[in-house]
Amino acid sequence: MKLFYAPTSPYVRKVMTVAHEVGLVSRIELIPSGTTPLEGDRDLLAFNPLGKIPALLTDDGMCLFDSRVICEYLAELAGDTTIFEPRGPRRWAALMQQALGDGLLDAALLARYEMLMRPEGARSPQWRAAQLRKVEAALDKIEALLPDVGGEVTIGAISFGCALGYLDFRFPELNWRAQRPVAERWFADFEARASMVATKPYDRLAAVDHTKIKA
Repeated sequence: MKLFYAPTSPYVRKVMTVAHEVGLVSRIELIPSGTTPLEGDRDLLAFNPLGKIPALLTDDGMCLFDSRVICEYLAELAGDTTIFEPRGPRRWAALMQQALGDGLLDAALLARYEMLMRPEGARSPQWRAAQLRKVEAALDKIEALLPDVGGEVTIGAISFGCALGYLDFRFPELNWRAQRPVAERWFADFEARASMVATKPYDRLAAVDHTKIKA
C-alpha cells in the first residue's frame, strides 16, 4: 500500500496511529506530498481529485480518502474489531467521537490557514475567532465525554488524541488544558502509547521513517 502524506498533518497522524495499532505499518509505503490548500500535488491529484491528504493506494488498485475511510479500511484489513466496533451503540458512540475530534481539527486548520495562507490585508480576525470558538466548544465536549471513553483505544479515542496533539503542536497559546483536568490526565496517558509516540508531528520530512517503527 502507498499513502500520500505530510508529516505534520493530524489526519495523516490518525491514519498512521491506526496502522500502528493494528500492525500494518510495515505494509505502508509513505509518499511525501507537497499539496496545500492553494496548490495541488499533480501526482496526488491523479488519484484524489480533491487534492487532499491522506490518500491511500491499496494493493488491489483502489484509492481511498479521507482519513475516516482509510482508518476503517485498515482496521478491517487487519481483522481488528476494537478500533471500530462492528455494530451497536458503542460503534455509534465511537463514530460520533471521531466526528467531534475531526471537527475540532477542521476548525483549527481553518483558523491556521486564515493567518498562513491569506495576504495580510485579506485576513479576517472575526473568522479566525469564530473557528477558535468551535475549537473551545469541542474541547469542552471532549472533557465531558472522556469519562465514558476511559482507556479504550477506539477510533474516537484516537481522534481525540490526534486533535489534542495538534493543538499542542500548532496552538500552544490556547492552553487547552486549563479548566480541563480530565482531558489533561487522559491525554498524558494516551500520548504515551507507542502508536502516538511514533506518529508525533514533526517539521522535517526525513526526520523519521514511520515504516521502521514497531507498534
